[in-house]
Formats: sequence, structure tokens, C-alpha cells
Amino acid sequence: MTLELGILLALFCALATNLGFLYKHRGACAAPDVDWRHPLRSAVGLWSSKWFAIGMFVAVGAWLLHVGAMAMAPLSLVQSVISGGLVFLTVLAERFFGFKVGKRQWIGVGLMAAGLALLTVVLPASGGAHSAYSQAAMIAFESGLLVVGTLLVLSPKFGASHEHHGVLLGSAAGLLFGVSDVSIKALTGLVGTHGMVGLISPWLGAALLASVIAFYASARGFQTGEAVPVITLTSAAANISAIGGGILVFGDPMPTHPLGIALQSVAFLLVIVAAAVTPAPVRAANQAPATA
Repeated sequence: MTLELGILLALFCALATNLGFLYKHRGACAAPDVDWRHPLRSAVGLWSSKWFAIGMFVAVGAWLLHVGAMAMAPLSLVQSVISGGLVFLTVLAERFFGFKVGKRQWIGVGLMAAGLALLTVVLPASGGAHSAYSQAAMIAFESGLLVVGTLLVLSPKFGASHEHHGVLLGSAAGLLFGVSDVSIKALTGLVGTHGMVGLISPWLGAALLASVIAFYASARGFQTGEAVPVITLTSAAANISAIGGGILVFGDPMPTHPLGIALQSVAFLLVIVAAAVTPAPVRAANQAPATA
């Protein structure tokens, strides 16, 4: 029952996560522009927006569900279930938040959800929460994601198109959320073994650092990009990085049968195609910045 409860918590987490993203998008667009040079002022501006604050409270609830799920089930399985929750995104966005979701966006989100959810089918069943990890693998994996996420945040300085900056920031935020998820997964194992003393760990610092940078990257991505593409790529980057962490860091099992390997390849191909067909935020880039 522990594994099944973890999967149920992951499903509720998926719903709450997408709902929180949509509230935060609405609030971030009504807040002053995020300025990396003035992080405190930017944070105050964001939290002063009612909808952003509501989105953050919903996100905290989703985070608690996520921690509970990771404590009960393997990380790769939890993230695979959450990835299927992208289906919630387009329905919530169009039916309850007034967004017009175009055909390409529906296709992109559908392919992304299908590809990520397919991983749930091909990942072998495993017992236990799989919280044990290799220090070397953990350091290499977390450092690599932090570097890539930071490069995506700074992408305009390297010549990336500004009209794509929203989705790049969303991808950066997702990778950094993945850093946080992998760190928290490690902490659940340490706390389970050593009690609250387990929180005295460098992975707590890594989780906090990644979460703070992701907070600003996500908010600025919402201000410069359309909701559905930005949220889709944020979720995809977070899920893929966390699934990768589950396999590479915590030793979650991978398929060994040729059919399983083939299906896993198809799953990742679907994710790549989805990222390619999801429209860039051209319309949002042409709009004047929102004011408080």
C-alpha cells in the first residue's frame, strides 16, 4: 500500500502543480518585471500580486504532496506519474483561466504527456523507496544541472533570441526544480535513517539554492512567454531531470528487455518532438511589459 499511496500523492501533486503554475503566471504578468539585480524588490513585487501569492500557496501544497510521494516510492516512478499530469494543464488553462490553446500547443502538450507517461509503463517495478545514492553520482549530476540551468538563464547574453527567452527560462527553472527534487529525495532517505539530524546535509543547501534561482527564472519566464509553452517545458525539464536522477543517482531500475528499451526510446523521441512543435512565445514577446 505504501507504493500505491505514493503514486496517489504524485497524481494529486500533478494537479496542484499545474494549477499553481497557472495562478503564478496570471500574477507574474500583473507584477513589475523581475530584475535579477534587485532580487528582494522583485520578490516583493511578485508576492504583492494576489494571484501570484495564491499560486505560491498552491505550489507549497503541491510540494508537500511531492515530498510525501518521494518518501514512499522511487523518484523515477513519482516523476513519471506527475508527468502525465500535463494533461491537466491544457484543460485548466482553456476551461478555467481563459487561455486560447492553439492546435500546436494541444499537440505539443499531448505528445509531451504521452512521452513522459510512457516511461511509467517501461520502467520496471521496484520495491522500496530507493533513497540510497552514490555521493560521486550525486555531486556530478547536481553540478551538471546547475551549470546547464544557469547557462539557460543567461542565454540572451550568448546570443539566444529574446522571443524564446520565456521558454528557455521555463526550461532552466525545470532543471533547477529537478536539482531540488533530487536533493529532497536524498534528504528523505537521510531523515528516515538518522531522524531530523539528516537535514544537516549539503543537499539541503543545494535544494534551497536551486529553488531560489528557479523561483526567479520561472516568474520571469511567465512574464516573457505564453503560459502553456512555458509551463509545459518547465514541467518536462523538471520531470526528465528528476527521472534521470532517479536512474543515475539512486539506481532506479531500467528496462532490460528489447521491447522496453525500444519503448523508452520512443518516449524520449516524443518529448523531443513535443518540444520542437510547441510554439515559441512570439505573441507574448510583442506585448508591452505588464505593470503592477
